[in-house]
Amino acid sequence: MTSDHDMLWRRCAHLGRVLLPLVDQEPWRQARRHENLQTWDIDITEGERLIEVFAALAAHAIAADASMSAAELDALPLSGVADAATGKRDIELLAGLPDAFADSRDEQAVSLFRLYAYKGGQASRRLFQLSRELRHALVTLAERSPVPTPTCGDVFRQAAEAGLPQ
Repeated sequence: MTSDHDMLWRRCAHLGRVLLPLVDQEPWRQARRHENLQTWDIDITEGERLIEVFAALAAHAIAADASMSAAELDALPLSGVADAATGKRDIELLAGLPDAFADSRDEQAVSLFRLYAYKGGQASRRLFQLSRELRHALVTLAERSPVPTPTCGDVFRQAAEAGLPQ
């Protein structure tokens, strides 16, 4: 049986996985992000996976701070996730994660994020750059939204309409 804490992480991880495909509905956005990653000397595949897990960590941190259940995540405003991505310290985003991850990709990405966070120096600089890229992606989705204050639930609906994997 899956605990609500594990379900919350899974929902947050899903948010991270659908974020970039939704932003990339305008193909030039992906090209610009790839240019940025290359400029920052970050491998594109690794950088995009870190952006995904960064989004999941930011959403999870806000939801955990507010004692939200997995079902309540849909009501979390994207602006809150964006604020957490750039406003919380990297190690704060790691607090309260599940002890084990159902998806090994999540576990690997969180481990890489953790390594970057604790390593400091250039690795911390890369996390800062990725946080800005994540914030930009979230703001882009919010600006496209037909509702004035888009939520994670709005992103999940957009992802379902776009045929992205659930």
